[in-house]
Amino acid sequence: MKRVSAFSVFKSKKEVEPQNDIDRSTIRRAASTPAVNVNDDKKTDGRSKKILRALKSGSLRQSLRGTPKIRPSILKMRESGPVAGDGDTVKLTSLRASNSDLTNDSTPAVASKSHKEKLSSASLRQDTPKVPQTTIIKPRRKMHSGTNPLPPKGKVQSQSKPPIDSSQSSGKVKPRSVKDENSSEPQIKSPKSPASKENSSPKLGKEGESPNSRSTQKKTKRHHNSAENGTPSKKKKSENSKSDQFECSTEEIEQAMDFAEETVMENSNLPYMHDSTMEAKRIFECLIHPVKPDKFFKELWEKKPLLVKRHMKQYNDGWFSTAELDRILREENLQFSVNLDITTYTNGVRETHNPVGRAYAPVVWDMYQSGCSVRLLNPQTYSRNVWKLLSMLQEYFGCCVGANTYLTPPGTQGFAPHFDDIEAFILQLEGKKHWRLYSPRSDAEKLPRFSSGNFTDVDLGEPILEKTLEPGDLLYFPRGTIHQAKTVGDEHSLHITVSCYQKNTWGDLFEKLMPRAVQLAVEEDVEFRKGLPRGYLNFMGVANSDVDNPQRKEFLRKVEQMMMRMISNAPVDAACDQMGKQFIHDSLPPVLSEAEKSCSIHNGGEKWDKQKSQVVGATEIEPDTAIKIVRKGILRLLTEEDEVRIYHTLENARLYHKVDPQYIDVEAEVASAVEFLIHSYPEFVSVENLPLPTLEKKLEIATSLYEKGLLITGEPLTSLDDDSSCDN
Repeated sequence: MKRVSAFSVFKSKKEVEPQNDIDRSTIRRAASTPAVNVNDDKKTDGRSKKILRALKSGSLRQSLRGTPKIRPSILKMRESGPVAGDGDTVKLTSLRASNSDLTNDSTPAVASKSHKEKLSSASLRQDTPKVPQTTIIKPRRKMHSGTNPLPPKGKVQSQSKPPIDSSQSSGKVKPRSVKDENSSEPQIKSPKSPASKENSSPKLGKEGESPNSRSTQKKTKRHHNSAENGTPSKKKKSENSKSDQFECSTEEIEQAMDFAEETVMENSNLPYMHDSTMEAKRIFECLIHPVKPDKFFKELWEKKPLLVKRHMKQYNDGWFSTAELDRILREENLQFSVNLDITTYTNGVRETHNPVGRAYAPVVWDMYQSGCSVRLLNPQTYSRNVWKLLSMLQEYFGCCVGANTYLTPPGTQGFAPHFDDIEAFILQLEGKKHWRLYSPRSDAEKLPRFSSGNFTDVDLGEPILEKTLEPGDLLYFPRGTIHQAKTVGDEHSLHITVSCYQKNTWGDLFEKLMPRAVQLAVEEDVEFRKGLPRGYLNFMGVANSDVDNPQRKEFLRKVEQMMMRMISNAPVDAACDQMGKQFIHDSLPPVLSEAEKSCSIHNGGEKWDKQKSQVVGATEIEPDTAIKIVRKGILRLLTEEDEVRIYHTLENARLYHKVDPQYIDVEAEVASAVEFLIHSYPEFVSVENLPLPTLEKKLEIATSLYEKGLLITGEPLTSLDDDSSCDN
């Protein structure tokens, strides 16, 4: 049977049915987030992933020389004017945002279609035909002298994927020095109940052992002392050994996020970021090290706090610093109440002391000297390292990931006890801070959708965790965990709070799903259009809720049957696409390395030559050009308003919702090619292998996406000027 794209059904419908006029004034936008598939294959290492590299097998440059560059017509042109969401007022939110700031009453825009056709057109086919591909081992950051080089440029030769030899992988973790921080072991603490808040289990693992070379290195035996009596605990070792195999040093974290120091294989410009989902997974592993992600999500996520005492003060270095805050205050136009808050909490009273206007550095530091805490609401806008961290973690969580930084003077507290509507990861950067965590006061406050107001000590019970964070430590706690923190001693404290999963729940999905499900049920099922029973108000309602009436029982049975009929045909994929659309709007743009820029529109193609006083460096996408999307989570393909659209993050601002949702309208017949690129990620595919009927269509969609910055090539495109000079 011939495989077809889900969008081919959508296309055929558009050709048969005339497009209905839609009252766009009644259409409203959606809000929230999708998920990213993470490959948990243990054999795959962050530094030893494979990458495709198509070797040139021919060229159209000869026929293109001297011909003006043809711009593709595959993208639908939008009329100039406002895009979706122009009428909405968007406000920068933070961990302590008010309910009004967090409320988004927008709903998905839908066109009137039959349910089956709409659902088919809204979903992405998983059986898009795959094509044979030539593969090579991805270049490492550091190449050993014995590594086999890439084959020379030439025609593509079919070959099977070579196995990865983990013993020769260059992605080795440098062993920690025995002298570092007195060789103190990280401690992991997770309170199970108020009575066991002091329980802890030391870090288990193999000192100085690389994950890629454990089979060749001698295993070091270590004794693990119990947190209570200091005696060895074999039971703990057997229980936790699986979660402590990931060795991650500070140098590895820095290198993982330091794009400036990336290296590429000789005679190749292939970018390091081969698979963004695997890189994101690796960053998260470093973040919660030595706890394994599987253990974290099974036992701790949305359940209880986690404290990791690393006794390695430089572990969190590089993300942010007080010196960087000073630089930002002096170089950037930060506004009080928008980008920065000045707060105090004294004698049980929480106050905000924000002046009006720009936050000049001398004014901020004067307030700090007076005992005020400084909260930077959007450090990712001004700090490249924070931007890198959050842009990777949003790939991992599949939802918006934000951050605040908190600078607190010695011996002070800036905020009252409260709980937040986000999952919080506290990274202690400088100084010490004493934290007290409390369980939610009731089931209604567990995993809340909105942050609380300020509590007093009278509102709180006994803390479930009370510990002092030092530089390098990590503290995680779920939504709804009441918390407060205060600096200790005569030194300041600086920490960054990484937040995620705000309005990313089943309830948020059903808020998008149910209105459309009701609408489709009424349109397509005559049972939903039949009248209610005569006199139903005589036996229904609160006043009749305790009455044992046969008519009432029959009415309730009918409601249950109708609900089941509606849910069975609910447009789940379309609702998830609307969550994905909101995620794309909420997301940060990707951080591209210099290697990636050289293989994309961002640093390739035509340039102005000052000496020649003319444009040089013209390039063209060719049938044998190897392409892939820049990041797994950079775009979302969906149908909306009888159009096929590609929503993307590339042109988003680093300030939350500063720009409207960015999208591209494409013809329905080329949607299968976009699906193919999404499903092929992280592998490169050649343009000629895109599942479209003609070569012209393949080149048009590839060129269109490349020129929008959504694609990178296997290697920098060769300038047509270079080819001409070689022929002459």
